[in-house]
Amino acid sequence: MNGRNDREQIFSTLRSEILDGTLAPGTALREVALAERFEVSRTPVRDALSRLEQSGLLCRAQRGLEVQSVDPQTVMQVYDVRILLEEQVAGDAALYRTVRDVLRLEALVQRDRDLETRDDSALRRSNLEFHRAIWTASHNPVLHDLLERLSHHLVHAPHSTLSVGDRWQEALEEHAELLRAIDERDADAARAVARRHFETARGIRLDILRRSALEETAGTLGES
Repeated sequence: MNGRNDREQIFSTLRSEILDGTLAPGTALREVALAERFEVSRTPVRDALSRLEQSGLLCRAQRGLEVQSVDPQTVMQVYDVRILLEEQVAGDAALYRTVRDVLRLEALVQRDRDLETRDDSALRRSNLEFHRAIWTASHNPVLHDLLERLSHHLVHAPHSTLSVGDRWQEALEEHAELLRAIDERDADAARAVARRHFETARGIRLDILRRSALEETAGTLGES
């Protein structure tokens, strides 16, 4: 790597690892270690870290920059907004999708049905790729950009809602149902499926946050 390509590659790689959960919330990112990893000087690493901080994926801590931790209030606010935007983008995808868009979505649904590695990171990554394909199928760059920005906030949650119980299998069926509506250009059905899909995810996330708060409270009482 060299010059500007260094910065872009480092930024893209670290961003992907944060978004798919490879770099968990609270993980410290050190310039020296990253420079060694990417075999570059510290300058392009510093630039990439600065961009990640500006995008809200990293925050300042005593140890320097680290992956942003979860803020329950922000997470629930993001879900509320995302439900509205995902409903709209699904409707737009049904109206404006191309044959190529449908083929891409079909391939992703089939891939996810056959997915062998189902750890939290893999599920998160596969799910985001499917939804990004819907954003693309909407051919609405404004919605696509807004949803991309919102997705940054949800990576700070401790783990994916898809890892809870049978949620992954349920989500796959909902993805297939959403694909059918988009393929048939049924915008109303696509909006309804998308809303139900993300309202379910919101409910699961709220339960996760509630349990986490109870565990923290119990731990605090145990230490006192």
